[in-house]
Amino acid sequence: MTMTDPLSDMLTRIRNGQRAQKAVVKSPASSMRVNVLEVLQREGYIRGYVLENDDRGLPAMRIELKYHEGTPVIQELHRVSKPGCRVYSKIRDLQRVYNGLGISILSTPRGVLSDGEARAANVGGEVLCTVF
Repeated sequence: MTMTDPLSDMLTRIRNGQRAQKAVVKSPASSMRVNVLEVLQREGYIRGYVLENDDRGLPAMRIELKYHEGTPVIQELHRVSKPGCRVYSKIRDLQRVYNGLGISILSTPRGVLSDGEARAANVGGEVLCTVF
């Protein structure tokens, strides 16, 4: 059976892994997921990720979660734009997440960027998710 929203699946795996205090979670790999993980790593929300093959030989990722004094670094992780309802935003209309304490991840013509990087590049796009 095909998955309708692979990015949402990865975000849910990260949320569930942190609730269970896991050090590492695994997820199938795709270019969009890798781009989102790059942003999360640049912004300091995860330790890192490794591309590998799963037991069936399909591309997969090992995502190393990050904790600070035993609590997860990611407090909230929400999918904004969904397959049934896409959400686009101009950069001047983009809302700040928790007054600038969190980030939004956008898919822009210049690639997948955090809201701060998108503001610096003055480019809007599809709001994929918010992280706090």
